[in-house]
Amino acid sequence: MILGIESTAHTFGIGIVNKGKILSNIKDTYTTERGGIIPLDAAKHHRDFSEIILSKALVDAGITLKDIKAIAFSQGPGLSPCLLEGIRFAKKLSKELNIPLIPVNHCVAHLEIGKITGAKDPVLLYASGANTQIIAYASGKYRVFGETLDIGVGNFIDTFARQVGLGFPGGPKIAKIVEDAKNLHYIELPYSMKGMDVSFSGLQTKLNQMYNSNKYKLEDLSYSLQETVFAMLIEASERALAHTGKKELVLGGGVACNKRLQEMAKIMCKERGCKFFVPENSLLADNGAMIAYLGEIMYKSGIKISPKTKEFGKIDIQPRQRTDDVDVNWR
Repeated sequence: MILGIESTAHTFGIGIVNKGKILSNIKDTYTTERGGIIPLDAAKHHRDFSEIILSKALVDAGITLKDIKAIAFSQGPGLSPCLLEGIRFAKKLSKELNIPLIPVNHCVAHLEIGKITGAKDPVLLYASGANTQIIAYASGKYRVFGETLDIGVGNFIDTFARQVGLGFPGGPKIAKIVEDAKNLHYIELPYSMKGMDVSFSGLQTKLNQMYNSNKYKLEDLSYSLQETVFAMLIEASERALAHTGKKELVLGGGVACNKRLQEMAKIMCKERGCKFFVPENSLLADNGAMIAYLGEIMYKSGIKISPKTKEFGKIDIQPRQRTDDVDVNWR
């Protein structure tokens, strides 16, 4: 029975997994009315809520701390102040309970939890706040076949939302505007792709100019933003499927909760004769269950660090750790 701690950005979450089954998945998310995420404030949120979330997770799972065999935690990538709160809490529990620690890569956890849907060897479209990558397993590692050349798709959408006064996080609010609107008009926007890589900075500049001109409705700009950006992501994913020869696509990351992105991915997969998988929303956005899920897989493969070893003291966060830096020793 593995406990997983997620603290890479605005969410502090704890999940408990036993034999591949999720027993609990509790989280609380830092938000703001104006502006974006403030790392030190988000870290304080995590510190304030860590014990509360732990208690709720244990109650939800119907267990006590004595039942836990190891603590998995997000080692990176992420915001340093937030990651530090996670590792401190993880080390504290590990020492108190005298059980091993398992450092988990946040991006790889998004990919691995996708297998709970039944996917075997998929291409992952990982679309979140800070990360936008098309990932697949090849030759002992999860390889990045395409990614953003500037900012993550979620941060791009959140930035536009902030500039039009919607607060943080903005992605769900943009989606709601589009869902509720009628008689939408598509506005042509910059469509920037280089191979399987995508870029959003030029699109962001153009959207700001259009909104500030007062010539366009927010509903039409929001609709056009989603249609353009999601088309880029789906095209990059289709190229990765063709390049790798794989027959499965899995969505991961908070932006993957968007119904329109899911719809476009489903259509593309149907046209290619591929299988399409998407976990439930609670497993797409940052969460502790995916950390525990991968933590259990790693634990069974012997990847664990006892609090009694010298190695334990050397464990640190890796804010800039890339997906393809991780040696996948559990496969």
